Amino acid sequence: MAKIHEVAEAAGVSISTVSYALSGKRPVSPDTRRRIEDVARALGYEPNAGARMLAGSRTHIFALTEPLRADTHAPTHMAFVLATAVAARRQGYDILLLTDEQASAGMRRVAASDLADAVLVLDVAPEDERVAIARSIAIPTIFIGIPNDSEGLVCVDLDFEAATRMAVDRVADAGHRRIAMIGQPAVAYRRSNFPPRVRSSYEAHARARGLAHSFAVSGETQMDAVTVRAGLAASIDAGATALLLHGADDMHVVVLAELAARGLEVGRDISVLSVAASFDSALLPTPLDTIPLIPQASCERAVELAVQALGPNRLRPAVHLIDPVYIAAGSVSAPVAIAETA
Repeated sequence: MAKIHEVAEAAGVSISTVSYALSGKRPVSPDTRRRIEDVARALGYEPNAGARMLAGSRTHIFALTEPLRADTHAPTHMAFVLATAVAARRQGYDILLLTDEQASAGMRRVAASDLADAVLVLDVAPEDERVAIARSIAIPTIFIGIPNDSEGLVCVDLDFEAATRMAVDRVADAGHRRIAMIGQPAVAYRRSNFPPRVRSSYEAHARARGLAHSFAVSGETQMDAVTVRAGLAASIDAGATALLLHGADDMHVVVLAELAARGLEVGRDISVLSVAASFDSALLPTPLDTIPLIPQASCERAVELAVQALGPNRLRPAVHLIDPVYIAAGSVSAPVAIAETA
């Protein structure tokens, strides 16, 4: 049985043109439409994908592309997968999970076979190869994350820049003048879209607030306790009185253990705030003030947009940002010197 990509190749057109011609979703010239229909009949392209498109019916399946690499932090990524699956099921859709390390391969297979009504994209890279595919296929694609080039795309994400500014403002308003951030492993700043946004927003806003500030990664390809301790020691030796943490729960645990070993009480001797945590910071050995990254918020909005894209009104390209919220746990206070003076 022929596939849609074989029809496209034989007709000398793109996959999206074949889809448009057979579904009638967008105008295609009469000559091109006839050529595609002739090729589809000659190759026997009709029973599955073709019949569905011609009938205008749906699969009620969303494809979710989430590449799993050696450096993937599985708990964080699976939280987004689960949140997407739950949101899709609530809308009457099932999820087809694509975990190819080469993320574009699975996405192309889905587009070629018409297995899904829409594609949801996770673990978005700054220069993501799936952007070009999204622009070339007929089925709607929603990015949960923002690539560097988002022109013409539909994207959903936490407003990481606003979240980071909120964190810097919180410690600055408490009176801290020297702050530090311990971030993700170095590989995340090359492969993921949001860690660079957090770091650049942190550095820019700390400068704008006139704060002395430093930044340290938590490892190279994964969290490394030795690297975290070294970054923490350098921050404290430089006089930092407030720490912003942007990473997984295991990094937070290392920081809190090291602070305890140094005899520093969080919320009194030093302030600590977690930025964009996708885990429950209340479960840490010491609960922390948090500006959370809530998987359900982004994933539910992305699923809503995917369903909307399948309706009668075409979905306009746009970046949809989730407003950050601040959850206090008593881990941020005035620096000791200011507190004693007050």
